[in-house]
Amino acid sequence: MRKILVIHGPNLNLLGEREPNVYGLVTLEEINKELNAHAAKSGVELRIVQSNHEGEIVETIQNSRHWADVILINPAAYTHTSVAIRDALSAVSVPAIEVHLSNIHAREGFRQASHVSPVAVGQIAGFGKNSYLLALQAAVLLDLPEKKK
Repeated sequence: MRKILVIHGPNLNLLGEREPNVYGLVTLEEINKELNAHAAKSGVELRIVQSNHEGEIVETIQNSRHWADVILINPAAYTHTSVAIRDALSAVSVPAIEVHLSNIHAREGFRQASHVSPVAVGQIAGFGKNSYLLALQAAVLLDLPEKKK
């Protein structure tokens, strides 16, 4: 069974009330419920974590290295600032898919640069909650190398 870790970064716990003109009215709980439903239909196991703390995200990535087959990560604001999260993703050698609700490339200049993209297998952005569902589908279909024993 494929094992997928979903990491939601800072402020995503406020979805549904935070800047609805940018992020919509869907809550994180609703996104997680849909992810779990799609995972069950796809026969994959999910672990879902949300943190507002950079170090906690780094530790979550590190601790997943022997469990997860794929990481779906929305680093949120840390996308543009965190070398630590980038380095953790690179260090664990677990394929990562970068996820964003909004199209970061059509937003403010500082949001257009991602430290995560260079170490991710791909990025899905701009489709609201469907960005997560598309990323989950990509994770299910992703060709994975054989794990070392």
